[in-house]
Amino acid sequence: MERVVVGIGEWSVLKSNGVLVCLGLGSCVGIALYDSAKKIGGLVHILLPIPQNNDNTNPTKFASTGIPFLLEEMLRLGASRQSIVAKIAGGSQMFSIKGREDKINIGARNAEVTKNTLKSLGIPIVGEDVGGNFGRTMEFFVSNGIVKVKAIGRGEKEI
Repeated sequence: MERVVVGIGEWSVLKSNGVLVCLGLGSCVGIALYDSAKKIGGLVHILLPIPQNNDNTNPTKFASTGIPFLLEEMLRLGASRQSIVAKIAGGSQMFSIKGREDKINIGARNAEVTKNTLKSLGIPIVGEDVGGNFGRTMEFFVSNGIVKVKAIGRGEKEI
């Protein structure tokens, strides 16, 4: 079975089977989109919520541009927009500076923009594991849509 590691700011789409993986999600968010009827799955590993200073060099680095990009790639491969659902993981607050928690909590902002972007695209979130202060690894099994999230000291869970 094909196993594709999706690094920060990267994306991948598979048809029928294989596993898409985001390793070490901290404040980053992994967004899995899935069309169960066509068995087409995509994963994007976003770093930041929105581009800054007109940075459009890599749309899949940002939640606001990476999710629509991934959706378009899936539609191009034959996915049906009405069938697509999402599962998300990550968005942790990995670092804290006393008195500045709200300003630097990129993880929470990533999760918020991810959810808002999915909502605006009409894609329901059917599973999530976001927040906290720990890293995660996300595995997306394209053959059945299962997403497993592993965290050190917290075991594995299916979302």
